[in-house]
Amino acid sequence: MTMTIAATLFDMDGLIIDSEVLWHEAELEIFGDLGVDLEGATDRNTKGLFVAEVVDYWFGRYPWSGPSRDDVVAMLLARVGELVESKGRLLPGALRAIELTSRRGPVALASSTPLALIERSLSHFGLGDTFASLHSAQFEPYGKPHPGVFLTAAAALGVAPANCLVLEDSAAGVLAAKAGRMTVVAVPTPADRELAAFSLADLVLDSLEDLSEAWLDARFSSSVA
Repeated sequence: MTMTIAATLFDMDGLIIDSEVLWHEAELEIFGDLGVDLEGATDRNTKGLFVAEVVDYWFGRYPWSGPSRDDVVAMLLARVGELVESKGRLLPGALRAIELTSRRGPVALASSTPLALIERSLSHFGLGDTFASLHSAQFEPYGKPHPGVFLTAAAALGVAPANCLVLEDSAAGVLAAKAGRMTVVAVPTPADRELAAFSLADLVLDSLEDLSEAWLDARFSSSVA
């Protein structure tokens, strides 16, 4: 049975903004200086996780001396912010997807990125007032793949989780949304598309440009006139 959708929750990095590559660039720079061999690692699967969890992940495998883990988190956030403002771009179809869904119900943003960087990134692209509310996993006990940030976003909109649509690019995000009993549209990179988590999504797209108005109309409580 298809649930009637009343609201939409967006991820940010890698879905709206082409910032996953910028996170990787910042990680290569900062972790590289600390002796973490990201290029040689074969188990790098931290996409979609909260930044503190990423730092803990790599510290557990390549313990470093010098800056604390909190300091490394701050260094990463500052560097990613700089890169977003100097190199970042909106991904194809992102503005259209936001417009199509916001015509059908309220939209919120639910990201693993800390709130200050969410606000900085959205402001850079003139999207600061686009969403009804902004939510970061930094305020949750657990980050994605735990559904906490999505459940908080749904509650802020006054919509039951089962009546929410989530747009995500990461496997962790898909798992989080499905754990919250939400409908999921996934937009993975070609390299990630074969990950098992994406088989749980209700729809998998190559790009947000492919999001269909007819698909949305069939799932929202009322079509646009």
